[in-house]
Amino acid sequence: MISEYAPFVVIGLAVGSVYAIAALGLVLTYKTSGIFNFAHGSVGAASAFLYYVLSDSGHVGLPWPVAIFLAVPVFGTLAGLLLELLGRSLAPVPIAMKIVGTIGLLLAVRSGAELIFGATAQPLKSFLPRSTFPVAGVFVTYEQLITAIISLLCALGLFLVFKYTKIGSAMRAVVDDPDLLDMTGVDPVRVRRAAWALGSVLASLAGVLVAPLIGLDALLLTLLVVQAFGAAAVGRFTSLPLTYLGGLLIGVLVQLAGKWTVETPSLSSIPVAVPFLVLFVVLLVTPRDRLTDLSKLVRPRVRGRRQYTATGYRVAVAAALMFAGFLLLLPSLTGTRTIAYTQALCFVGVFLSLGMLVRLSGQVSLCQVGFMAVGAAAFGHLASGLPFLLAVVVAGLAAVPFGAVVAIPAIRLSGLYLALATFGYGILLEQVLYPQSWLFNGSVGVHGARPDLLGFSTASDRSYYYVVLAVVALMGLVVLAVERSRLGRLLRALGDSPTALSTSGTSTNITRVLVFCLASFLAGVSGALSVPVFGTANGGDYPAFTSLVMLAVLAVAATVGGAGSFVPALLASAAYIVTPVYFESEKVSQALPGIFGLAAVLVAVTSQGAGPARWLERAGQRSEWRLRSDPLTSRSPVPEPSSTPSPSLAPH
Repeated sequence: MISEYAPFVVIGLAVGSVYAIAALGLVLTYKTSGIFNFAHGSVGAASAFLYYVLSDSGHVGLPWPVAIFLAVPVFGTLAGLLLELLGRSLAPVPIAMKIVGTIGLLLAVRSGAELIFGATAQPLKSFLPRSTFPVAGVFVTYEQLITAIISLLCALGLFLVFKYTKIGSAMRAVVDDPDLLDMTGVDPVRVRRAAWALGSVLASLAGVLVAPLIGLDALLLTLLVVQAFGAAAVGRFTSLPLTYLGGLLIGVLVQLAGKWTVETPSLSSIPVAVPFLVLFVVLLVTPRDRLTDLSKLVRPRVRGRRQYTATGYRVAVAAALMFAGFLLLLPSLTGTRTIAYTQALCFVGVFLSLGMLVRLSGQVSLCQVGFMAVGAAAFGHLASGLPFLLAVVVAGLAAVPFGAVVAIPAIRLSGLYLALATFGYGILLEQVLYPQSWLFNGSVGVHGARPDLLGFSTASDRSYYYVVLAVVALMGLVVLAVERSRLGRLLRALGDSPTALSTSGTSTNITRVLVFCLASFLAGVSGALSVPVFGTANGGDYPAFTSLVMLAVLAVAATVGGAGSFVPALLASAAYIVTPVYFESEKVSQALPGIFGLAAVLVAVTSQGAGPARWLERAGQRSEWRLRSDPLTSRSPVPEPSSTPSPSLAPH
């Protein structure tokens, strides 16, 4: 019995050792800076590609020790210093913008790697020996043994640094009180630079070690950090020893899950989803007081409510009518590209749902594309038996239970941890739910024809464009009505101060559930509308990674579209869907996510004060409530603390 599982445990420990190395660096930088770096895996990806170029596998042909030295400690240190500058710029901004900034960097690195090396994975020769030796009846490679030893030495080294060195003591102190540390004569900036450099070196090491196992794949290497999320969650984003053990545990569970599901094709995707399942479950069961968010709470400047004069209202109405006229005339101007604009309109609903969550209630969701996929699959099964509009509505309702599931962690979590939980949930949907035969019919996909409405056929691209436009306009009116209703005021209060909202006697739990259910409904309707655009849809059309791109694109579009909901959603959808249509080069399509990512980084670092990203300030702490017509405004909001106390980074 033991011999049956031993090979899987050995392989799991080797792979888990790489996860542990990446997770250690991630926790280290988060605990010393308050910035949870979604782009942590991008450092590992960049190091792996750099090693490929420098080694004898690439163009330079350096001996592997020299290539490793340049790709890991040298490049990792330089990357850490640059990330420290970014982290310092992101320190005073709202939590949502911290997430946007690091996600933007992730997109930029991935896009750059695909532009230079291509989107197809390339094999990478391992610099470690792969000969085997027997241990208790199991053949272990020297590569596996060395990887496990390196990981263990990294964990022990960090333990000794924090326990016995002056810089380790300073790193613990910079978490608790950087101002007090500064008074002792130790520069907190230098301490954080050291932490960022060390954390980035660990990310580089993890990238170089894992690349020979999975190949030089820009997406997989960039998302190495997602596997580290689960290990960091086991350590509650605080304990380095537990984080190390969490990495080993996840590696072993992945391999054992592969053994247990090998004879069940419908569960074949479970092993890939194990790290995200661990992340989601740990965030659900960990007591709230053990998940301290180290991101500083931000109080943007007081801004009065905009007052419109009669002239201002007339100008706004005139502008809206002109814009509506432009949308009505658009098919006459776009010709054969009308189908792209129709597809863009389908994504407007998803951007509306995302904007409603982030801007109104301060809930950062990274799984909206998953709800869109559920709506698309439901519509494909319903289209042949129900009238078109009824099938669209029911498909939207089918996504609501999945939104309610996300609302469960939203009740307990907020800010960073909610974003992590929703991202893990989105990947779980992609890895576990999409392949099921009852959703997208496996690899076959679902089908949905364009309908006949009121006796008129909408089979042409032009006619179906108007159908989608009408439904999207209704969704925009729904969002506008919510914003101006009592629910909208409650959502704004939830974004301002959940404590004050609870004090007023209003249930924040019900409010969170309502907003996630409504957002999932809008995303599900968008998914339903997207199926007849091309007549078919499958799980590959709705990758979970798209949710990251959409958040970055929406943040950028909001700087142009202003503080409303509909215009930023339209601009974001047009930029994301329509722009690539006008460029036939594959290089341009690969470069666009990187351009969006760099723009998102710029928006994030300039979002403090009078910066251009006020649209997303709801995810931070505001300093006034704008609820004049609601009884809640008769009470003064309970002030939130200006900073969050955090536990010391003791190597317990």
